[in-house]
Amino acid sequence: MNYSRRMGAKWVLDVSHLNVNWNKPYLTEAPFLIVVMKQIFQETESGDKQPTYYNEISTCIAVGILLAAIQNCGLVTVTTTPLNSGTQIREVLQRPVNEKVVLLLPVGYPAINACVPDLKRKALEDIIQLY
Repeated sequence: MNYSRRMGAKWVLDVSHLNVNWNKPYLTEAPFLIVVMKQIFQETESGDKQPTYYNEISTCIAVGILLAAIQNCGLVTVTTTPLNSGTQIREVLQRPVNEKVVLLLPVGYPAINACVPDLKRKALEDIIQLY
């Protein structure tokens, strides 16, 4: 996967501390892989395409609730974007063209040697403005 060409040199530099690369064993080693899709349009009885409004925000809200439920059950996951693999995933799963892959969620129990990066978050003052 050529991240430099596809994502740009700045992106590659910005995420270099995250060790981003093509190797993603968590996708193949997890006992479950949830493929989150959004419906971008519906087909009417006459064959016309009717847009599905608010599909992105509705899907994201549902995923947020799902993530909380997964954690509440003692399971773990990581949100993963399929980059340019969405069409292939949709086709393998034999899903209709009006559905688009949004996220992949590998789900399972944490590995014994699981290592979570110690990422530094921005201070609340930097991201919240009270009125």
